[in-house]
Amino acid sequence: MEITAQLVKQLRDKTGAGMMDCKKALIETNGDIASAEEYLRKKGLMDAAKKSTRTAADGLVAIALSEDKKTAAIVELNSETDFVARNEKFQELVAAIAKIALRTEHVLDEKFPNGKTVKEEIDQLISLVGENITFRRAKKMMVSHGIISAYIHNAVTPDMGKIGVLVAMEADGKVCTEKTGELGKKIAMHIAAANPTYLCPKCVPQEVLDKEKEIAMAQAKEIGKPDDVAAKIAEGRAKKFLAENTLLEQIFVIDGKNKVQEVVDKFNKENGFNVKIAEFTKFVLGEGIEKKETNFAEEVASFMK
Repeated sequence: MEITAQLVKQLRDKTGAGMMDCKKALIETNGDIASAEEYLRKKGLMDAAKKSTRTAADGLVAIALSEDKKTAAIVELNSETDFVARNEKFQELVAAIAKIALRTEHVLDEKFPNGKTVKEEIDQLISLVGENITFRRAKKMMVSHGIISAYIHNAVTPDMGKIGVLVAMEADGKVCTEKTGELGKKIAMHIAAANPTYLCPKCVPQEVLDKEKEIAMAQAKEIGKPDDVAAKIAEGRAKKFLAENTLLEQIFVIDGKNKVQEVVDKFNKENGFNVKIAEFTKFVLGEGIEKKETNFAEEVASFMK
């Protein structure tokens, strides 16, 4: 029987396995889809190690919150393609890993109820979907008195997507978790859009500011500015850097006019609270990973040659 590209795609759509694995399975089973699916299942973990060197820059970012919302975890699990990221088993695994990250920093070594470690479950999924899958990172966040707010951008489910943000809203004294949670979510949305690097001006390392001033001084002198003018330009550059890169100094994207710190201050005044942003973190899927763009149709055709 002729093994066509359409037949390979049909098996891939059904099993989520890699295209080369699908083609081989169909060749071995003379094009019978059911037998080819069984063949792929029997492969077990044979190909997991071979796929571990392939770039995994897609996948999902997932968030898990404790019931009282005082503890949260954010994780990133990478796959090679969005096709696998949309696989139900992949989504179930990343959600389970996020819950595990709530209780331990040693995520890969933690065991599921079935006795398998996270690493073993990832390897098992690699054999099923035919792509490299890597656990990239995780971060746990806690507050003693307050609430952690979360936001997922480009969500495929309420708790996972392409960008994830956690914001720790710490409170000194009484606090309404519902109102504080709403503010925290808006700030998390702001972080997703404005991409701050630091929480506040005091959080910026001095060497970072010195480098910004040094660059500004050099640029000013290059166009003939005297030293005193160049120094003022450098100070202006440093202030602009703080305004653009520290969360509390950024203009709140939701109202477009007040600084984030001013928004928090107004919230506290109106509600009689003393809430502050203690910490934040943002995971962007595949950030910093070089990803090779491929055309799915062309890729299928290339494997048929």
